[in-house]
Amino acid sequence: MDAKVTAVKFEQDADGIVTLTLDMPGRSMNVLNDELSAPLAAAIAQIESDAAIKGVIITSGKKEFLAGADIEKVFAITDPKDAFKLAEDYKGFLRRLEKCGRPVVAALNGTALGGGLELVLACHYRIAINDPKAKFGLPEVKLGLLPGGGGTQRLPRLIGIQASLPLMLEGKELRAEQAKQQGIIHELVKDREEMLAKAKAWCLANPKPVQPWDDKKFKWPGGDSKNPANVQLWAIAPSMADAKTYGNYPAATNIMSCVYEGGIVDFDSGCRIESRFFAELVTSQVSKNMIGTLWFQLNAINKGKSRPAKEEVGFEKSKVKKLGMLGAGMMGAGIAYVSVKAGIDVVLLDSTVEAAERGKAYSATLLDKAIKQGRETPMGKAALLDKIKTTADYADLKDCDLIIEAVFEDRAIKADVTKKTEAVIANTATFASNTSTLPITGLAEASLRPDQFIGLHFFSPVDKMPLVEIILGAKTSKATLAKGFDYVQQIKKTPIVVNDSRGFYTSRAFATYIMEGKALLLEGQRPRSIEMAGLQAGMPVGPLALHDEVSMGLSMHVMEQTKKDFAAEGKTYVGHPGEAAVIKMVKELDRPGKKAGKGFYEYPPSSINGGQKFLWPELAKHFPLAKEQLSQQEMIERMMFAQANEAARCYEENVVMTVADTNIGSIFGWGFAPHQGGALQYINAYGLTRFVKRADELSARYGARFKPAAILIDMAKNGKTFEA
Repeated sequence: MDAKVTAVKFEQDADGIVTLTLDMPGRSMNVLNDELSAPLAAAIAQIESDAAIKGVIITSGKKEFLAGADIEKVFAITDPKDAFKLAEDYKGFLRRLEKCGRPVVAALNGTALGGGLELVLACHYRIAINDPKAKFGLPEVKLGLLPGGGGTQRLPRLIGIQASLPLMLEGKELRAEQAKQQGIIHELVKDREEMLAKAKAWCLANPKPVQPWDDKKFKWPGGDSKNPANVQLWAIAPSMADAKTYGNYPAATNIMSCVYEGGIVDFDSGCRIESRFFAELVTSQVSKNMIGTLWFQLNAINKGKSRPAKEEVGFEKSKVKKLGMLGAGMMGAGIAYVSVKAGIDVVLLDSTVEAAERGKAYSATLLDKAIKQGRETPMGKAALLDKIKTTADYADLKDCDLIIEAVFEDRAIKADVTKKTEAVIANTATFASNTSTLPITGLAEASLRPDQFIGLHFFSPVDKMPLVEIILGAKTSKATLAKGFDYVQQIKKTPIVVNDSRGFYTSRAFATYIMEGKALLLEGQRPRSIEMAGLQAGMPVGPLALHDEVSMGLSMHVMEQTKKDFAAEGKTYVGHPGEAAVIKMVKELDRPGKKAGKGFYEYPPSSINGGQKFLWPELAKHFPLAKEQLSQQEMIERMMFAQANEAARCYEENVVMTVADTNIGSIFGWGFAPHQGGALQYINAYGLTRFVKRADELSARYGARFKPAAILIDMAKNGKTFEA
């Protein structure tokens, strides 16, 4: 081999066993690009031509094995022919690898995902170090793609159609033990030395291995696509997938097509079919949306794009050692849980020790679930619960370096707990409010140190929702922002940074979705059609059901507080037309939402109708149906335009400061259709000029709330788009 090639180290021992070590220079992780694939192909050519080589071990010189394809290269492709060639070229040398006439063992020292796992599947035997942090899977669907290196053909032939489909359709990432149970990995070992020794022993003991799909006697595990056991699967799987995706994710359909068609043809034909479906996805708008936001923009956020630099704050990275949690309700209990999971000691304070203990019990419940799922042990549970101290005494907060307040959304109550806390904590401690609507600058007026006061807006349920919205008050220092940012990453959440404003970014933009649902209801649109329009748009829940979840009672309180604030400031309050429906539901009909067991939906006990919620039958009586019903597309656009336009206004007003924070905040914060790539990317893909024209049409017909944000009009005139 060329001595200049360093991405793949080629070492041959006295027994004729070659070890190929993937170790790309200048990178922390191996990725599939020309820098790696070219020397790998050259190594395969040398193996094919040298009779003295008796076996091959492929391993990694990095912490992980191989992360997958070079997303930048895939994202740049606009011609389907180029995408087809990319897939065929990669599959070509994987095919040569598995048919080289020598045993090939994958020695996995860490994570192998996507194209990395496809390389692994092309090896005859797979050994992995049993590292709980290592992940194995084909997650391409999460970026609007499918496995293009033979994954849709090898995996089903290895473990069966029914076992492989969920892994690809959901993009599941398995731990080493799970991958072994599934039959993806053959053997687990304790360390690198044992792994390489066993890999060599297997090569010497199996001089002429053949992949299952190349064996003339090959039979599909569980049968091929024509097998009666799978015919029923193919009869219902597409409709089930469509019921979940509403046709918004073509990758799911293409994956099923690859597996189905591959199941009635030979292996090589199946691989070519896969390349065609892969090429279609690579050049689709959906994959461009998802890769642009959920890969590039998300990675930029996670690398600290919105965090002040070390030179500005005087420290590289801070860590919270002890958290003081004020309020042990659902939010406070959730924040306490994710904090102890990250190794932080927590003081959980409420008005009584009993209330604090109820909050601690929430962590116990979650840990019990983890034990049942094999993700935790009873000993681990006990250790984590020991890190939560329950109290009603503010003096117990004295050693905390971060305080998070999650009490009721009332200025006076929040001011009271702020003063009581600052009386006992150190001058260096940071104070954060988990408010979703009240401006941070106003809350900080109760603080002796407003420069150390910040907003940390969590989303419910805290253990599942990935986002935290960091809100800067007028006096919040850069050092305080950096500490808040570091804490959010410490608990493995994604931080976005916003400036202070009523409703901030996420609550303000999210409200437009649920309120547009109310406006449609007041106009006489069928409730079921409204809900379906939200789902068809790509939202996780319909607007009426979602408002039940977040509580109309809380919305009512926020509306009343906002009206008072406007009056105190001498401003005129102009409400959303949908507010009339909230007032009617809460004040007149006493149906404030799910927590009360009655809202737009009925919430029967589990013994009735299987406990499934259903739309309140009386809705039509209180919100009479209009003779003319809008089309689903009209309702979809109203909901999407309301959100996207408000997001653009927030960006224009510098409430949210970067395109990445705006897009990721919309997807992770309130579930804005992921296939659209976020609220601003929705506008990009729709086209600025076309969006402005359509917004003007909606404004003329339904009201000024649809009037396009000034920034959009300016961008359309100048041919600009939102660039991260």
